[in-house]
Amino acid sequence: MARRRLGFWQRFAVGLVKPVMTVWTRRTWRGQEHLAGDAGVIIVPNHISHADPLVSAHFVYDSGRWPQFLGKASVFRVPVVGWILHRCRQIPVERGSVEAVRSLDALVAALDEGGAVVIYPEGTTTRQPELWPMKAKTGAARLALATGAPVVPVVMWGPERIFDPRTSRLNPRPRIPVTVVAGAPVDLSRWADAPPTRETLEEMTDAIMLRLRDMLAEIRGGTPPPLWERPARPSAGRPEGEAA
Repeated sequence: MARRRLGFWQRFAVGLVKPVMTVWTRRTWRGQEHLAGDAGVIIVPNHISHADPLVSAHFVYDSGRWPQFLGKASVFRVPVVGWILHRCRQIPVERGSVEAVRSLDALVAALDEGGAVVIYPEGTTTRQPELWPMKAKTGAARLALATGAPVVPVVMWGPERIFDPRTSRLNPRPRIPVTVVAGAPVDLSRWADAPPTRETLEEMTDAIMLRLRDMLAEIRGGTPPPLWERPARPSAGRPEGEAA
């Protein structure tokens, strides 16, 4: 990445975050060639820890790309913080409102400009007890269908040692081993001309998540389980476990 292409606040963020991550982690990076170039790309990481964004940002930046994360639009309205996020080319996303259409337009524009857009398909850290991937939301698939941009899977194992979401325990010791691997773009060609129906988007999303699951198995070992699904909430006014 040419340093001259970065603005002041982007360089400031790098100067703040990268030295900390360099000391905090002992890194094994693989597959960075799949992020090479300057065309728009959708990066889909697994999500195992609140430390993931720092680790994935470090990985993407070291691959020669500037990571553009999605963030809740409300955060961008916070004085000073929102201003800095905008200057660092992060992307506000509205959820559950008619403004979501504008959010999609912003994502499409970022990809048209050659952005490396990072989307966590699960939307939150996995709830699977052993931190395997779970069933995901369809946002990344919808964006891929709308733009035709390649979807590059990125898996990581090790950020849970920095912060384990199951115990909410932060580990401040240096040189924590972290492995991050990028794979070739997920083959979504069979849906290239399909309408964005719920069925199509769910099939694409499952293809993405199964790829992440299998890549994760390669670096952490073990036999991966089926994609974990959140338990259904009991119906209002009905005791849990009672038949409908």
